[in-house]
Amino acid sequence: MYNVMSPHADDFIDDGEIRQTLQFAEEHKCDRELIRSILDKAENCKGVSHREALVLLDCELPEENQRMFELARRIKQRFYGNRIVMFAPLYLSNYCINGCVYCPYHAKNKTIPRKKLTQEEIVKEVIALQDMGHKRLALETGEHPTINPIEYILESIRTIYSIKHKNGAIRRVNVNIAATTVENYRKLKDAGIGTYILFQETYNRKNYEALHPTGPKHDYAWHTEAMDRAMEGGIDDVGCGVLYGLSTYRYDFVGQLMHAEHLEAYKGVGPHTISVPRIRPADDIDASTFPDAISDDMFEKLVAVLRISVPYTGIIISTRESQKARERVLSVGVSQISGGSRTSVGGYTSPERHDETAQFDVNDTRSLDEVINWLLSLGYIPSFCTACYREGRTGDRFMHLVKSGQIANCCQPNALMTLEEYLSDYASEDTRAKGEKVIAAELERVPNEKVRTLAGEHLAEIRQGKRDFRF
Repeated sequence: MYNVMSPHADDFIDDGEIRQTLQFAEEHKCDRELIRSILDKAENCKGVSHREALVLLDCELPEENQRMFELARRIKQRFYGNRIVMFAPLYLSNYCINGCVYCPYHAKNKTIPRKKLTQEEIVKEVIALQDMGHKRLALETGEHPTINPIEYILESIRTIYSIKHKNGAIRRVNVNIAATTVENYRKLKDAGIGTYILFQETYNRKNYEALHPTGPKHDYAWHTEAMDRAMEGGIDDVGCGVLYGLSTYRYDFVGQLMHAEHLEAYKGVGPHTISVPRIRPADDIDASTFPDAISDDMFEKLVAVLRISVPYTGIIISTRESQKARERVLSVGVSQISGGSRTSVGGYTSPERHDETAQFDVNDTRSLDEVINWLLSLGYIPSFCTACYREGRTGDRFMHLVKSGQIANCCQPNALMTLEEYLSDYASEDTRAKGEKVIAAELERVPNEKVRTLAGEHLAEIRQGKRDFRF
């Protein structure tokens, strides 16, 4: 039996356990009695184990698959309602010393222009993002100890939080940087970051080491144990992810859930978010050379089973995916999406250079307003809320509110108020008209009468020019 309570990567991501799980699921993918018992268990909205989850993912029974998707939709609705949290990435630098074979930022790439933003350039990028309406950013940078040291990241965070432009302000900075030390995670915590995000890329150790032949990222254990160090450094919220297509999806799916189980058991709270990116072409990267890509059908099912397995965890999908692919996974599990994204250094102020320094090709190239309009048309509530982070509802405190169902009294009114801020300050006429109709309808659905009344008063004040209310 693998040791989920061990801080060592090879114990909580146990290759033998994963391979036994793969075999078990293959043998039981048509076991109607077992699959129905797993779905019965999942109806309690408390999740299922990694082995049970893979049985669901491998299931070949049409009736049970239909029930599975319906259950995922109900769980998504119960914990997240129609809310979709919005964010955008901000790339600070593409200097990197790693040799990752799937990323154009790898050290040996001589064709991609290298760029590092100055603090003055960061100000311009952030103002451009604020002018779109964004309130939440995810910082991205290559790993380079001398060009992109932790001091540069910390200075950049201070700069971002200091910028107040018109009615714009970045209220939450999430950070996606290379695995680092407990001391550096403490510094990030003190800087006021939201979630620390780090993608595992693949949990298959042999494949991982082959995909990262050189540089600090080659160290599988150092990378895989980063979330433990981040939490030890005081960071409440961490976000995990794999890059689907680098290795076999079934192996990585199990590894991802085992990692979540480990954090829950060892640290008392699982990942705040799980990301599900798929491999995309980029500067000198040909995605077709990676043979393990997954179809849109399997991708949708994978998201649905993730939602069933980790019902309280946010699931993120980026502009790597097309509008059609994103629409398919919204109802079955995804709760956060990016919009109007640029995956290049300086891409928001110099879009003409975007293709030169992009980390990957964006599939959904619509503006933020177009994405908001689309979400409203589908019946979703685009949310720019960051109140939980600023009110201290993070880590186990956040999870307690989610599991008890109390979080809806915070999230629903805050989503409506931040949407109203967006509509008043940034939206096109058509988006504003759609949004006001959605707000009017959704306000009536806020379950607590006092909260509903107070939210209605705040919405009226926002329309009069006041900003930044939060529950």
